[in-house]
Amino acid sequence: MKRLILLAALMSAAVAAEPAKEAPPKESPAAAKAPKVKLVTSKGDLVIELDPAKAPATVENFLSYVRKKHYDGTVFHRVIRDFMIQGGGFESQDGKLIEKPVGKPVVNESRNGLKNLRGTIAMARRADPDSATAQFFINTVDNAMLDHPNNGGYTVFGKVVEGMDVVDTIRAVATGPGKLAMKHPATGESIEAPAGDVPASPVTIRSAAIVD
Repeated sequence: MKRLILLAALMSAAVAAEPAKEAPPKESPAAAKAPKVKLVTSKGDLVIELDPAKAPATVENFLSYVRKKHYDGTVFHRVIRDFMIQGGGFESQDGKLIEKPVGKPVVNESRNGLKNLRGTIAMARRADPDSATAQFFINTVDNAMLDHPNNGGYTVFGKVVEGMDVVDTIRAVATGPGKLAMKHPATGESIEAPAGDVPASPVTIRSAAIVD
């Protein structure tokens, strides 16, 4: 009986001494499923896959504008064939480009390792690296000069996974001079600023929506 008790005690000690197995790390929701956004444009549809693991603040900022329907009815107001197509900030009304109200700027995340390669989407901004709000651009070629640390870097936060043919159609549209009705970035005064590379006929984002 004593031997049985001793054996049981030794077995209990061995179990207690065995290191506890760590549970496998849980995959974050962001890593498990990258959100996608479908842009329905007047030139066709495209789907953008976002990267919340690398650019969490920027992705959430972009999705907040999508949820609010901010992009619906906006245009690609700046198109440079061998550079990028830029949109998300202006509506076309009676031949004028009218700036839409935006929220607070988002922090620059250009140090995330994502590069401004053809087909990627990045945030447009002013000289201040932390000044991006709603405007974005899609690179039509590789643009290494936009990567960090050059000029503070431009944050890449996703890529086109469907519809690059639509991007190429947009990049090929005729462009010319135009005017942007907007708020002066320093004073907040309403101004009409001259602009170049404006599509001769509006290229409209008819809707933007999160897709499964």
